[in-house]
Amino acid sequence: MIRRREGRSSAPGYTRRAVVGLGLAATAGVLPLTDAPPPGAGTGGARVADDLARVADGRNDEAAFAAPVRAAAAPVCDASDAGTFTAVFPRSGLITNEYAHRHPAAADARTDPDWSVTSGSLFADRGAAWSGVPDGFSPDPLSRLHTGSSVLRAVTVRRDFADTAVRTQVLLRPPGTTARTPATDWDGGHLWLRYRSPQELYALSFRRRDGLVVIKRKLLLPGSVEGAEGVYTTLAQARCAFPYDTWHHVEARALTTAPSTVRLLLLVDGRTVAEAVDTGPGVLTGPGGVGMRGDNSELRFTAFTAVPCRAP
Repeated sequence: MIRRREGRSSAPGYTRRAVVGLGLAATAGVLPLTDAPPPGAGTGGARVADDLARVADGRNDEAAFAAPVRAAAAPVCDASDAGTFTAVFPRSGLITNEYAHRHPAAADARTDPDWSVTSGSLFADRGAAWSGVPDGFSPDPLSRLHTGSSVLRAVTVRRDFADTAVRTQVLLRPPGTTARTPATDWDGGHLWLRYRSPQELYALSFRRRDGLVVIKRKLLLPGSVEGAEGVYTTLAQARCAFPYDTWHHVEARALTTAPSTVRLLLLVDGRTVAEAVDTGPGVLTGPGGVGMRGDNSELRFTAFTAVPCRAP
């Protein structure tokens, strides 16, 4: 289990304008949140863009600004669709862990038909999924001595989720640290969309240590050697921090709207808090898995569903 370094993100501070160019346009909403926000709240706020080429060659010039972009209508997502995935967790006990991912044929491996955990441990606790108390050690076969969940990576075995909304209820405790995982800005909880591999995915961060919500694409740089680590490109970010130790509804959506265009939305407690339109090099238009990621954070999640979506 190796904790990877995040790619550089764009500098915050842009206000109510669209950044268009370098192959993508991004928007983000800045909204105060409460435990019970009213539905249908509006969006607006900062818009930020980054590009894979900036990371590749180290350029740091600012993107050109364009006229404000009117928000598009939200995708239509139908939970009654036959393709809907609904996670069912046992009452208690280990669901699966990193040991099972690395040793799937071992007699003592605890595998699961729905979930693969590439790092850390995933337990059931009173019918909800739970990271366990995070530590920085590799888990044993049943995660009785160590959880390894200071770096939690849980993804569905299914990889056919294309135009999809992932919905779940989450509870996070304040992030900590371990000797293996010192504090970073991105410590917290994140949803995955279109997960094709550890190097190709969309990550939507719904609660980070630094109080930001962020939408990123992870992709291998062109010409990368075998075994290279993918690089994160920031597509949108905004400041939005909900309280710890209480349950919140989180939703992430991905919709391919054109041959090389993907629209991504992040909602917290019914409000759109970040939105991006990705047309950059490496845009992930095809299907993949969905999942949950945690960094230095004890988290629980329940009512996890992946619902097919379509354009309005």
